[in-house]
Amino acid sequence: MSEVLIEMAKHHLEGLLKLAFNHTEQERAVVVYDTGCTLSIILAEAYKRSLPHAQWIDFNTLPQEETLKILEALQPYDLVALVQSTSFRLNAFRLRVELFKRKIKVIEHPHLSRMSQEEAPYYIDSLAYDAPYYRTLGRALKKKIDNAQGGVLDSGGELLVYGSPFEPAKLNIGDYTDMPNIGGQFPLGEVFTEAQELSALNGRVRIYSFGDVNYKLNTPPTPITLTIREGQVVECENSTSAFDRILANIRRDEGVVWVRELGFGLNRAFDKTRTVADTGTYERMCGIHFSLGAKHGTYGKPGFKRRDGKYHVDVFADTETFTLDNEVIYKEGAWIV
Repeated sequence: MSEVLIEMAKHHLEGLLKLAFNHTEQERAVVVYDTGCTLSIILAEAYKRSLPHAQWIDFNTLPQEETLKILEALQPYDLVALVQSTSFRLNAFRLRVELFKRKIKVIEHPHLSRMSQEEAPYYIDSLAYDAPYYRTLGRALKKKIDNAQGGVLDSGGELLVYGSPFEPAKLNIGDYTDMPNIGGQFPLGEVFTEAQELSALNGRVRIYSFGDVNYKLNTPPTPITLTIREGQVVECENSTSAFDRILANIRRDEGVVWVRELGFGLNRAFDKTRTVADTGTYERMCGIHFSLGAKHGTYGKPGFKRRDGKYHVDVFADTETFTLDNEVIYKEGAWIV
């Protein structure tokens, strides 16, 4: 089974390298990896087969100063892949941020150890890059979001109404044209925005899963229903102790529970039943998620200081339909744009 998964991963990575990164053997490549979990071992071997010319760094055996020397020798548009059971740290050197400053392409696979061996096939499936699907759908969604005056999320008869236009949507679709950086955290597949007026969000919404305090997916036996008034969570039905802890932490440190990011996931490898434990990975799932807490570095808002926001907790809506203005764009688990 591991050999099958390695070959699948190799195939998908070759597609990413060619179609999203335009990588050739004329550019240097470095793969920084560890062997701390099954998925990192599979991905490291897949990279060895798809990038035979790359230089290899075992993060846990090569001294950090040697690792830094190798990375500092790279030139703009060289490539670095980070295969991480957790998240690599090199003193004050923030790997992806510092590499991006130097125009180096980065493929980051963090927190792989959060996912079980049984979830490995789902993660590997999520690396498949269907360029026409992602690029066509992503751009179409952005155009509709940017022009919409509002939207409605229907989660089984519970309606959450966005009574405001949206912030300009951001794309994570493997097309880095006119973008400052090439690459990011993988897998791909998301368009995200938020209401221009956060207080214009009102109604009720059912969520079937959420990211817990350990950044792992928590799926309660019964969906939780949130009541949102003027952009804040004010009531909660069918809650659990784990979700109560999330709300209590946010209220303790931020005063109220704001709803901020609105995410449109495009990755068809994940759905309500095909899940992985790492919330940062699962948020690409084909559906709707939004964030609780004041933290959102992409969109500045009056009255929100960047350093004051401590929480950005992804929750996943039990979505039946999502409507922009009068057009249904998501229905029965699929985008219909």
